[in-house]
Amino acid sequence: MKRIILFIAIAFTLNFAIAEAPLQVAKLTCEYIENPLGIDVQMPRFNWTFTSTKRNQLQSAYEIIVSNNIHDIQQGNGNIWSTGKIISSKNIQVEYAGTPLQSFIKYYWRVKVYNQNNDTSGWSKINFFETAMLDAKDWKARWISDDRKQFERDEDFYKDDRMPLLRKAFTATKPIASARLYICGLGYYEAYFNGKKTGDHVLDPGFTTYKKEALYVTYDITTQLKQGKNVAGIMLANGWYNPLPLRLFGRFNLRDVQQTGRPCVKAEIHLQYNDGTSDIITTDESWKTAPGPVIRNNVYLGEKYDARLEQKNWCLPNAELSAWKNASFVEGPSGRLTSQMQPPIRITKILQPIGIRETGKDTFIVDMGQNFAGVARIKARAPAGAKINLRYGEDLLADGRLNYFTTVAGQIKEQWHLSGGPGAPATAWQMDEYITKGAGVEVWSPRFTFHAFRYVEITGWQGKPALNEIEGLRMNSDLESNGTFACSNDMFNKLHEAIKWTFLSNVFSVQSDCPGREKMGYGADMVVTSGAYAYNFNMANFYRKTVSVFANEQQPDGGITEIAPYTGIADRGYGGESGPLGWELAFPYLQNLLYEYYGDKRIIADNYEALKRQIDFLKSKARDNNFYWDISDHEALDTKPEAFSATLFYFHHVQLVAKFAGILGKKEDSIKYANLGQQIQKTIVSKYYIPHTGRFDNATQSAQILALWYGISPDKDSSFKILMNEFERHDMHVSTGIFSTKMMFDILREQNKNDIAYTIANQKDFPGWGYMLSKGATTLWETWKYPDNAPSQNHPMFGSIDEWFYRSLLGINAAAPGFKKIIIKPQPVKELTWAKGNYISVHGNIISDWKISDNKYILHVSIPPNTTAEIWIRSKESADIKENNKPIVQNNDIKILRYENDYAVIATGSGDYFFTTEFIPR
Repeated sequence: MKRIILFIAIAFTLNFAIAEAPLQVAKLTCEYIENPLGIDVQMPRFNWTFTSTKRNQLQSAYEIIVSNNIHDIQQGNGNIWSTGKIISSKNIQVEYAGTPLQSFIKYYWRVKVYNQNNDTSGWSKINFFETAMLDAKDWKARWISDDRKQFERDEDFYKDDRMPLLRKAFTATKPIASARLYICGLGYYEAYFNGKKTGDHVLDPGFTTYKKEALYVTYDITTQLKQGKNVAGIMLANGWYNPLPLRLFGRFNLRDVQQTGRPCVKAEIHLQYNDGTSDIITTDESWKTAPGPVIRNNVYLGEKYDARLEQKNWCLPNAELSAWKNASFVEGPSGRLTSQMQPPIRITKILQPIGIRETGKDTFIVDMGQNFAGVARIKARAPAGAKINLRYGEDLLADGRLNYFTTVAGQIKEQWHLSGGPGAPATAWQMDEYITKGAGVEVWSPRFTFHAFRYVEITGWQGKPALNEIEGLRMNSDLESNGTFACSNDMFNKLHEAIKWTFLSNVFSVQSDCPGREKMGYGADMVVTSGAYAYNFNMANFYRKTVSVFANEQQPDGGITEIAPYTGIADRGYGGESGPLGWELAFPYLQNLLYEYYGDKRIIADNYEALKRQIDFLKSKARDNNFYWDISDHEALDTKPEAFSATLFYFHHVQLVAKFAGILGKKEDSIKYANLGQQIQKTIVSKYYIPHTGRFDNATQSAQILALWYGISPDKDSSFKILMNEFERHDMHVSTGIFSTKMMFDILREQNKNDIAYTIANQKDFPGWGYMLSKGATTLWETWKYPDNAPSQNHPMFGSIDEWFYRSLLGINAAAPGFKKIIIKPQPVKELTWAKGNYISVHGNIISDWKISDNKYILHVSIPPNTTAEIWIRSKESADIKENNKPIVQNNDIKILRYENDYAVIATGSGDYFFTTEFIPR
């Protein structure tokens, strides 16, 4: 009995000690996802963060165990991989190095960490990752569809074309332990089992270059199946795989440049029984198919649905199958199938309308109160055959009618006499149509399209629609939020919200320019906004997919396309299908962002040879290290410095490849590209700098900002003075384009001129962000000028200011990749009394929260464990700085490094810190 009591006491003491360990493991992820289902990475990477109640906590070592069964992992046994104690501070991008992984296995893992005093956390909670097809040969299924042939004439694509339904009845012969669905349905699909939809994804899979890559998704369908008879059902739609031959801008036909085909699907259902045996059901000719009720669908023009054509109980065992026939094998896309790792598109918010107005006979305008991307959902009661039309727009005309012109696909407008090709509508507006079946209240929303809108014009309604009979379904890639911002300037808070709405409107597996007119992945838009996106959302897997698509679109000569996936647009590129320099830049720029924000070195290694081919291509097109045309600083109000910017973008490419060579330890390449960069810089200065003046090229805001941001000026002070003169000439308003707007805030932050940045950002009249808000904008415009006809009212490009909110007003900046070392440097201005927010880095949560009260500057900072920080506190050298009400000189957790430009620079480790000092206005 005494031994039992002693054992219990020892166990309790050990558990208590572990619970009280200074450093505890918190969030665990594999390939940036908690408990991912269906990965196809041979050597996945592990990340973990920490919690701690004590300051200055560092990881000195870790242990990882991985097991292929729950029993071993619970016992602390890593039968697949056991690292032992690894002396390392690394807690991100830790690469699996155990026994080779096998397909279709759930692996369990946990980690134990040690702090700087060798105190152990004990084993973390158990997480898992599950593999899917690790090898293309793992696929047993084949592509299937109905037997309908592709249209040969362009005009026929615009006719009714009922989308196929597919079903398969199968029997689970024993009690089911687990079941998985692996599926790629192109262009879009929805999967059902026993009458219920599988998962909450919409518009799956993501848009890719199908001749190179198509994405499949893994679903856990265990709870949807039962022992005995089951029925699988699949709805297919066109998506991006079977687009209309619509000539966007009268020229660009997606069918000419992308691999296309009739809707098709490749899928496998894997059943694991309780007794350890298994079954696999694959797509083959035994599946049955029949036409469904979706009779038209297109990502631009919308969807037409005839509820009278629904196949009753089509994915239930008691379906009437007399009209069904066997499916046919089809070729399908030629690209490799890879697991979809970026966040899926979901319905992320349901909006209720704020008003409905009758604007004419049988015409009603519904105001959702917010511009966004998605579709409308209706609840209608009408006799069978009633046609309800929903037409979408971002704005209203002066007479209250719908203004659809800002979202017309590819500017195909009857008024402009711009043709979309044979069969195309005279005006390519966004419209959905629902034909009722006459069965009481019918609830419907389009499945296979998305629109940009605030207003919905309804015709064909029986009576007058009520507010509770229509909803807005906001849809977007369901990005994980990892940043917050608020401050005492209410205009900035409204702008921040508008930017987030804009950003989410433009992530439908591709970061787009706009969600209505084009929906395309323009490279420059990503370059200028990716930093702002990354502060607000976890972009790791989204941008990894983006880099992959750019790589897949790389041309045989090495050039990178302007848009990825490529849609035929190559405006002011340099031969073949390559894009202009600033747009090609997205390929290396996003790799660099993934490295700086997430410590992802693998993305650089995987794409290094492709980047070298791109550099070789650019070098072959340069003339004495110069380039002479480009789209340049898009949407700048002054004359654009076209050749100057083009050559600087070339310089930027070379700088990045030199950096990447250094990161990868390729010394010869690093030296070679660094030397090339120096030659290009000398050429730029020689050609575009006016000696002893500080002026570059045409000395506009754009030109001066570009020169300062790239650090090429021989006299930075003079160049900065010329820039300030330009701002004064514009009455402290922007004349900047998309590149120089982003760069402007970086320059002013680095120059400690946040008071100037604030003045520019806070302007209420044209041109500026305040002007947009004053005109009722709830998302950002494509142009500084009010867009009511051609430009979009939901465009991310000028959302780069949101990066300034985080980096200057909150002062959260990385001093090492992955925010392993952090700089907190808020730059308060006298017009603001407070700002607060956070950024959840890959290493953990970073908080910056400051306010000015009674002439005191109060700053709360939180630094995550296993990182260090430099905290810059606005202070005179003689000022009394306190931390937690004690002079910082008495605090051993803090070290004053120096005083610089009215800041006290302080070194800290992890923990929460509360500083107080006298406020110094600027």
